[in-house]
Amino acid sequence: MRQLPETDRDALRIVQHTHFVRWLEQITATGGCAHPVHLSGSTTTLDTATGEILRHYDTRTEPGERLSVRCRNRRASVCAPCSRLHAGDTYHLVRAGLLGGKNIPATVRNRPRLFVTLTAPSFGPVHRAGNERCRPRRDGGTCEHGRTLGCGAAHAPDAPAIGQPLCADCYDYTAHVLWHAHASKLWDRFVIDVRRRLASSVGLVQSRFADHARLSFARVAEYQKRAAVHVHAVVRLDGRNGASDEPPAWGTAQLLIDAVRGSAGRVLVRTPYSPAVGELALRWGIQVDARQLHTDGDGPDDDAVAAYVAKYVTKGASETGAGTDHTVTTCDDIDAAPVTEHVRTLMRVCWRLGGLPEYEPLRLRAWTHTLGYRGHILTKSRAYSTTYAALRAQRAHHVGHTDIPDTVTERNWRYVGSGHTSGAALIAAGIAEDLAQSREERRAVLGEEGR
Repeated sequence: MRQLPETDRDALRIVQHTHFVRWLEQITATGGCAHPVHLSGSTTTLDTATGEILRHYDTRTEPGERLSVRCRNRRASVCAPCSRLHAGDTYHLVRAGLLGGKNIPATVRNRPRLFVTLTAPSFGPVHRAGNERCRPRRDGGTCEHGRTLGCGAAHAPDAPAIGQPLCADCYDYTAHVLWHAHASKLWDRFVIDVRRRLASSVGLVQSRFADHARLSFARVAEYQKRAAVHVHAVVRLDGRNGASDEPPAWGTAQLLIDAVRGSAGRVLVRTPYSPAVGELALRWGIQVDARQLHTDGDGPDDDAVAAYVAKYVTKGASETGAGTDHTVTTCDDIDAAPVTEHVRTLMRVCWRLGGLPEYEPLRLRAWTHTLGYRGHILTKSRAYSTTYAALRAQRAHHVGHTDIPDTVTERNWRYVGSGHTSGAALIAAGIAEDLAQSREERRAVLGEEGR
């Protein structure tokens, strides 16, 4: 035993424990979660009329007198099992808003629906991928820092240079960080302006738009190779009552496309004035894409759009070109982060700007790990579709975790820790792999039966 690695010795100790079977059931119930949360406490269900105890659960009978539950982290780089569950929920959330289901009527598939992409503006030239040369220049030339203004190479899509500035000294890192910090506000103003344009285009008073129609959406933020966020959104036009109501006759897809393009080029957000930076006017980039989603297959596929959004929300920072998956607390954390020099510079600028009093409300230091971007990866309007909470409740009902009518439940829980020991982590990883393989086999069987 002493000659075995510590991880193997710990795994053998767990397997030989008298409560191993129950521990295995707990870890399997979490899907092999990589960083489970450990709770201690009890739940008691009482009959409201008689006070009789109908059901009682206490962790004092559990291994280690605790219950392990999922960490629910969406990032695959942090916890792959929980990220798969989150991706599944996201897929159904987005798909329900496109095709119906989950209490959303199937008639939404016939509404004006767009898949919209809004990009960040340019903060300086960066290297690009493609079959053609990156940034060819006939006259050559150099910038004020003595670096060439062009690049004649044809970069592969996975080349390390992709997204990196041609000249880091010319690149506007300050504007990049502040644009991230205001991107959510820019989106809010964009949505408001789209409503205004729709109202004006059909002769409605802007304040009365809600009496005739409603704009519903789900959006996801994605980091480009240059570490700048751009936004993908599903936008749907409903009637005044949302998904249950048909839009007015004037509500066409083309009208919605025109409003989206017009608003994307018009809206702006001004930053607070800073003696060190001044006041910046922040806008969307010039690249705007608004494509109609069709029910007859002539356009982006609804399921493909939902799957794309679901896949993106689980990506970790290492996959997206963002900062890190964890917050940073000191400048030393930035220096030690496993990121490119371009991203490291963005993190340093974010940290520096976060120390200025005029930017204190932006909480830039708290969001240094996301390069200043403060919004959620996925957001949606209330009427677009179901919610994550509703999907979790449906899953709990499916596995039998339901409340009994005419009862009251008393809960007393406290946090007692998180994570695995090295041996437990090894066993949990094996469970997660087995469950993932079983899912793939079931999908393959269902796919064969559907042919």
